[in-house]
Amino acid sequence: LVDNGSGNAAEIAALAGEYDWVEFIGAGSNRGLGWAHNEGIRRGLADGADAILLLDQDSLPRSGMVAALARALVGQCQRGVQVAAVGARYLGSDIGHPSYFVQFRPLRFRHHFCTEKDAGEIIPADMLISSGALFPREALLELGLMDEGLFIDHIDTEWFLRAKDRGWRVFGVCDAVMDHGLGERTVMVWLGRWRYLPVHQPFRYYYIYRNSVLLYRRSYPSRRWKYTDMLRLAKMFVVFSLFAGNRRQNLRMMCRGLADGFKGRSGPIDADLPR
Repeated sequence: LVDNGSGNAAEIAALAGEYDWVEFIGAGSNRGLGWAHNEGIRRGLADGADAILLLDQDSLPRSGMVAALARALVGQCQRGVQVAAVGARYLGSDIGHPSYFVQFRPLRFRHHFCTEKDAGEIIPADMLISSGALFPREALLELGLMDEGLFIDHIDTEWFLRAKDRGWRVFGVCDAVMDHGLGERTVMVWLGRWRYLPVHQPFRYYYIYRNSVLLYRRSYPSRRWKYTDMLRLAKMFVVFSLFAGNRRQNLRMMCRGLADGFKGRSGPIDADLPR
């Protein structure tokens, strides 16, 4: 259990101490999601784990999720597939909206929603969210750990783009389900069709925009992903600078993120910016 500088870290450590099978790792200060992932991964690999399951603090696996992920991973590996990770789908913990598995298409991301007819299906995907994803040991050793310089957003995106570039495959598992909170809250907006959009505090848009630009400057993300992500950012810019709450602050954070991305700046947000 990795704690990234929580104000109630002592209480969390005490709770973890009640279970023999839980090890508490405290950072003392917020060192970023990438560091937290990597610290847990390093500890798991050192202990000889065959696979690593990542979960955020706001993720709650439903019954059978871990078993479904393990079956999918073992099944694909037995077929000789080079698997980077298998991942769960989730239901939003605020309004129960369903998630989807992402497949890259020209100028758009195809969203595959699992339905009842997909029971037992394993869906080829191009990326997953890190929470609820099961990573085999071999993939982590071959592809490396998460990019800690990104600090918060796009950490999973970067890793899966790196994996796809090197020929590893990614799968979503329809039978693996969890409850998960994405953003502070979720709203429905009309962007050609009804969509669920996570709403964050303004500082998160700094990381989203900065880290997107940092990834655009790298060689391994596909052009298909870059073009589609640019369109996504353009839509977000309109929604969160014109129609959402905290519009001025959102606009400031998005513009600062773009500027710092072009400067190649990584790491945590500057101390003079609001969080």
